[in-house]
Amino acid sequence: MKRIASSLLAVALASCAMPSFAQLVESTPSTVAPKYVNEFLNIGVGARALGMSLSQVASVSDGTAGYWNPAGLVGVQSDLEVSAMHAEYFAGIAKYDYASIARPIDSVSAAAISFIRFGVDDIPNTIDLFDPSGNINYDRITTFSAADYGFIFSYSRKGLPWKPSQRATARAGTSGGLQGFRWGANAKVIYRQVGDFAHAWGFGLDAGAQFGYRKWLFGVMARDITSTFNAWTFTLDDRTREVFEQTNNEIPQNGLEIALPRVILGVAREFNIQKVSILAECNAMLTTDGRRNTLVSADPVSIDPTLGVEVGYNRVIFLRMGVGNVQRVQDFDGSESLTFQPNIGIGLRIRQLQLDYALSDVGNLSDVLYSNVFSLRFNIFKNKR
Repeated sequence: MKRIASSLLAVALASCAMPSFAQLVESTPSTVAPKYVNEFLNIGVGARALGMSLSQVASVSDGTAGYWNPAGLVGVQSDLEVSAMHAEYFAGIAKYDYASIARPIDSVSAAAISFIRFGVDDIPNTIDLFDPSGNINYDRITTFSAADYGFIFSYSRKGLPWKPSQRATARAGTSGGLQGFRWGANAKVIYRQVGDFAHAWGFGLDAGAQFGYRKWLFGVMARDITSTFNAWTFTLDDRTREVFEQTNNEIPQNGLEIALPRVILGVAREFNIQKVSILAECNAMLTTDGRRNTLVSADPVSIDPTLGVEVGYNRVIFLRMGVGNVQRVQDFDGSESLTFQPNIGIGLRIRQLQLDYALSDVGNLSDVLYSNVFSLRFNIFKNKR
């Protein structure tokens, strides 16, 4: 019975990576798109960003800009920048991995390739737990994975698209941001798989821009600007269909998931006091898929604000903190209260290597859902500068 209970728990937690069958959208003009499509792409990458509660749109200027705001890629100063992150959720059951490679193309443009995987592995498949005689046979249990994959191809350029660009110089500061205007775009390919039972392919486009004026930084990121479509295909054998029918489960049908556009606005300010640098950034995410449990909840647009601060010393050691995920929670007596999620993090830069750590969701009431996040960034120079 313990094995059966653990199997049920793993399958339940795997729903973070699996699609909700009820959310599958039939390809008809009258269908309304569901919420929370491709949410694995909204978790966030990089321990620096997670320590600042995802407040990155205006200030990001490293290889992770391919995810946060492709306009910031022109801030990459090395010949090649490699970034990687690993995080685990739900006591290690769900794993989140990220890697990217970014490099300048010329003096005014840059490009990056990013990879994201969020998955639950070794999920027990108990469909054939009972043999034809009705006896429990644990040897008939197999395993499968439910995983989401994202491939992001990014391009960034400095200056207005219709005017010649001049090479920008990086400012000495925590963000390494650039003066003037820069813009960028993403093309992303999505692949989602649930064992041999189902898989989906999707495609979407993002666009972003940043503007730096003195110590002020402004940013905007538009995700899924054309909407992102996931085309699901289900492959269920006769045995699986039989189990679905016997347990009164709906047999899923091939269809589409649609991720509606969302816009993230950001403003940041830098302060420098001798060897101490301070960066404060505020972001506001505007979703267009209907009312959500956010600080500003409305239909069709809801607003979710975040605030992050990074304090650095001599551009070597960094302390980060942030707050976000503000929600209204209803108590048992019917009253409502506001909750929020505080995060903290640290960073260490040694020559071309930067190591970051974040403790995410430290304010959760359960005291067990916090996550330890580590990320690594390495800059490669062909010639000594």
